Amino acid sequence: MLIDKIQEDLKQSQLRRDEIKTSTLRLLLSEVKNAQIAKGGDLSDEEVIIIAQKEVKKRSEAAAGFRLGGKEDQALKEEAERKVLESYLPVQLSEEALTKIVEESIKELGASSIQDMGRVMGMVMGKVKGQADGGVVSALVKEKLS
Repeated sequence: MLIDKIQEDLKQSQLRRDEIKTSTLRLLLSEVKNAQIAKGGDLSDEEVIIIAQKEVKKRSEAAAGFRLGGKEDQALKEEAERKVLESYLPVQLSEEALTKIVEESIKELGASSIQDMGRVMGMVMGKVKGQADGGVVSALVKEKLS
């Protein structure tokens, strides 16, 4: 299971005294534990991936914010944390593969306008299951339906 791999990687990073990886993995495990408590049971690998994706998004937004504020050192730290978290995500689909999935979904649903965006997004996100960022998918769907 993914949670076991994260816990093992945490132990290894502690032994190597890798501060960034250790603190990032501790935070990820904390978020996973909170989700387990909320759910009242263990999480599947897909649920752990969703948590990791949220944390990656937080790091990306924080890095951009720090850059705007002129704090390059903080931005670099956030990006380093993001890279640690991304190692637990599935391999992301190429733009060509994602475009093909979007086009197939539009065809399957018979979508023709921007009003169909929600249905198309739901279908595409179900098919890609963590292999593509929602923002990228949204932009692509919007482009194809416009």
